[in-house]
Amino acid sequence: MGVFKGEVTALPPDKSISHRAALIGSLSEGVTEITNFSAGFDNQSTLGVLRDAGIGIIQEEVEGAYGFPVRKVIVTSRGLWSFTAPDKPLMCNNSGSTMRMFAGILAAQPFESELVGDSSLMKRPMKRIADPLRRMGADIELSQAGTAPVRIRGVKDISPIDYVLPVPSAQVKSLVAFAALHADGESRILEPVRSRDHTELMLGLETIDSPDGQRTIVIPGRKTIPARPFHVPSDPSAACFLVALALLGSGSEIIIRDVCLNPTRVGFIPVLKGAGAHITIENSRIIGGECIGDILVRSTPGLNPLVISDRTVVAGVIDELPMLSVLSAFASGEFELHHAEELRTKESDRINAIVVNLERLGFDCEQYPDGFRVIGRRRRPSGRVTAECFDDHRIAMSFAVAARATGEAIELSQSDVVGVSFPNFFAIIDSLTV
Repeated sequence: MGVFKGEVTALPPDKSISHRAALIGSLSEGVTEITNFSAGFDNQSTLGVLRDAGIGIIQEEVEGAYGFPVRKVIVTSRGLWSFTAPDKPLMCNNSGSTMRMFAGILAAQPFESELVGDSSLMKRPMKRIADPLRRMGADIELSQAGTAPVRIRGVKDISPIDYVLPVPSAQVKSLVAFAALHADGESRILEPVRSRDHTELMLGLETIDSPDGQRTIVIPGRKTIPARPFHVPSDPSAACFLVALALLGSGSEIIIRDVCLNPTRVGFIPVLKGAGAHITIENSRIIGGECIGDILVRSTPGLNPLVISDRTVVAGVIDELPMLSVLSAFASGEFELHHAEELRTKESDRINAIVVNLERLGFDCEQYPDGFRVIGRRRRPSGRVTAECFDDHRIAMSFAVAARATGEAIELSQSDVVGVSFPNFFAIIDSLTV
């Protein structure tokens, strides 16, 4: 088994905040300076579509730790209607965040546009973004299967909306909010189950919490958004992989610096602590409205099996579920998940991807429409096993962590896919290996 010790100061900048900082900058009046912007493929896709839609984008980079670049992005815009009709389809590559959230902005622009992606993204469902935008007056056309290409005939006089989110989705919430900023009147989004709230924080939107746990987000229409600087903290979803590495690696201790500790993003920490994990938070502080701090994690033999079945908990750990499930399987031989049908609409069908690979490694699994169960391990493979990554960065990193921490002979079908969100993933793990 691997042993991992050390301090991590070069975790990737947060993807979610990077996307939103660039998109909000494109809606602002003036020059928006974003420091520590993510160099990951998905965030570069967001910059690319903004540039192709007429927004001024300048990107500067300097070499950071492990030879990977640290980036500053300057976005220049004249406000809500600064976009120009693109002369070609806007390529989102593998970034569902780019496609879904930018669709909300394009729906309120007085021209036609089209959003496309790579072969994986073109298979992902987009009906959930089309429904609210159609209600607001935009003409949205999808494929017969309800997938991209997303063809948008925008309207400048888009209508305000009162919208109840049918499923917990920060992307859908954000695209409705971005469209509603252009409406002539106030809009409200009702969120029965809370999801990550970066968009509300970064735009300074009013939120109303009810006693039953529901939240209402109030979006004023046609309000000038003054440009302001953003600093992007480190990605907690990336931190989860290193937390799992330390928990699985015998005798390991890792401290991860300057991580975004927004409560809607670090649900995996109370989940793991509830299972007995040795995790503590240090040096907590508030910067730019976001809580930031350091995560100290020590190896934890005898971690209890994870059972995740509460909808609110699932919504708070949706990106971390691949790593949590693989961690629980290898640490305890068991895992159980329900109410996570959203996982089937990510970069891959993550429920199926996890089960396929765990079964290759000798685990007994039961798969359900909204989750799966790991019952135990009937055998250990005698030779090297290839983990199929399904073009999905989180699947690749989850099984890479399992391989490094346990010493099992697991080979990834793809390793470069980790660059979507964590370009220096392997370099950091190498630096921590004792």
